[in-house]
Amino acid sequence: MHRSIFLSLPPMEYLRDLDLLSLVLVLFSAFLVGASKAGIKGVGLLIVPLMAGVFGAKPSTGIVLPMLIMADVMAVIYYRKSVNWRYIFKLIPWALAGVVAGVITGDLINEKYFKWLLGTIIIAMLLMLINNDRKKSDKIPDNRLFAALMGTSGGFATMVGNAAGPVFSIYLLSMKLPKREFIGTGAWFFFVINLTKVPFHIFVWKTIDLKTLQADLVLLPLIVVGMLAGIRMVNLFPERAYRYFVIIMTFIAAVIMLLS
Repeated sequence: MHRSIFLSLPPMEYLRDLDLLSLVLVLFSAFLVGASKAGIKGVGLLIVPLMAGVFGAKPSTGIVLPMLIMADVMAVIYYRKSVNWRYIFKLIPWALAGVVAGVITGDLINEKYFKWLLGTIIIAMLLMLINNDRKKSDKIPDNRLFAALMGTSGGFATMVGNAAGPVFSIYLLSMKLPKREFIGTGAWFFFVINLTKVPFHIFVWKTIDLKTLQADLVLLPLIVVGMLAGIRMVNLFPERAYRYFVIIMTFIAAVIMLLS
């Protein structure tokens, strides 16, 4: 039998055996990975159900994570001069704690109820954020408790289902960072966190091996195209319009969590 570039893990399918719709969904997901890391927030959450529908929930995380890391590398290079390390250092310890918690309880937690809870929390925090903007308040929740809540929940969400984007968007929106700094800080944060997840996927969950990496290399051109398209789109947004765009896309992502 022809050796597939994909893992032979049920319910994984060989690339050559994928039907046309499944193949299109995989290629589209690769494009969305690049666009999301370039700053088109919210669309990244579509990748999770699309890839899970083709490969299965847990096995798909082993395909998606290297894709995210490749896009992270491109993003941190492009936005290397636009990063606020203060917020990264504040979140990293809590996010790592969330990652470890996700590794330990990943097989036990009900994914449906977790997404419902996370989606509800994100929508509630978005409403508070919008209310704060409406009142033109300059008050920023820049304290340890807020960082701990966002970091831990984000770390857990990214380990369980690569779904931390909306959580971190809420945090940086609350910090009221400029557009490029918002994207660059997020890029570096996820680059660090995604790298820390790799050993767990290899040695604990066993969802990454050489075959999954070969599969991701096949999808790399679509990730690059998505990155270039995303950068072009982000550059079209004025500062305030981009903030509203992220708020809307984060809300849509939360609704998708509730409905998926």
